[in-house]
Amino acid sequence: MGSFSSLGTAAGAALLVLAIAQGAAAAPAKPDLLTDARRFYNQGHYDRALESARQAVTTTPAAASSARLVMGRARLERYRQAFLARELEDARMDLRAVDPRALDGRERIELQVGLGELLYLEERFGPAAELLDPVVDASMTLAPDAHDRALDWWATALDRQAQSLAPADRAAVYPRIITRMEQELRRDPSSAPASYWLAAAARAAGDLERSWAAASAGWIRAALARDRGETLRADLDKLVTQALIPDRAAKTLPRDRRQTAATMLAEWEAFKKIW
Repeated sequence: MGSFSSLGTAAGAALLVLAIAQGAAAAPAKPDLLTDARRFYNQGHYDRALESARQAVTTTPAAASSARLVMGRARLERYRQAFLARELEDARMDLRAVDPRALDGRERIELQVGLGELLYLEERFGPAAELLDPVVDASMTLAPDAHDRALDWWATALDRQAQSLAPADRAAVYPRIITRMEQELRRDPSSAPASYWLAAAARAAGDLERSWAAASAGWIRAALARDRGETLRADLDKLVTQALIPDRAAKTLPRDRRQTAATMLAEWEAFKKIW
C-alpha cells in the first residue's frame, strides 16, 4: 500500500474474487467453461482461467462478454506477475470487447474495477482514481478481498497522482483519502487498507502527530484483519521507521535529530513488544 509497498500488499495479498453471475446473459448453454474460468481465477491459476474463458468465448456466444471479462482480469494478474507489456495490451482489448449490456450488476462493478486496475498499471493514476472512486463502495457487494483491493488501488492511485503535483497542489488530495478511510473504519474496523492509509495520508498531509497515533491504533487493530495483521503490521512498521520517524526528527534542531530519531524508534519498538 502506498509508496512504501507494492500494489496490493495489505489488501492486495488476497485474490480479487470474481462473482459467479446469475443473470441470463451469464447463463450459457454450457456453463461449465465460464464457471471453471472463474474458479481458476479465484484460485490464482490465471493460465487455466484464460484458457477456459477463451473456450467459452468461442463455444458459447451468450457468455462471450462474461468470459472476456475473466480473460481481461486474468491477463492483468499475469502482468502483475511477469510485467510483460503484451499482457496489458491484450487485457485492454479483452475489457474493451465486453458488452456491459450482457453483464449482470456485479459483473459491471468488476468491469469498472478491472478498468481502474488497468489504468493504474499503465500509470494513469488520475483517471484510475476517478474511475475507481464511484465503485469502491459498490465493490462491497463482491467478496471482502475485492473491496479491500479496490479501496487500496483508489488510495494508492490518488497518492501517486499527488506525488506528481507541485507541493502547493497536493493539499487537496490527502483530505479525500483521510475522510474516506475514517468512514471505512467506522463501517469496518478490521479494514487493513483503511488503517494503513489513514496513517499514511495524515503523514503526507503534514499531520505527523495524528499519523503516529493512527499508526499505533492500526498496529493494535491489525489483529482484527483477515490475515491477523501480518501484512498490515509490516506496512505500518515500514511507514513509521522509514518515513514518519525521520519526518518528526526533522522538526528538531539538526544537532538533536539523530538522538530524537533513536528515542522515537525505541519508543516504537517498545510499543510493538507490548502489543
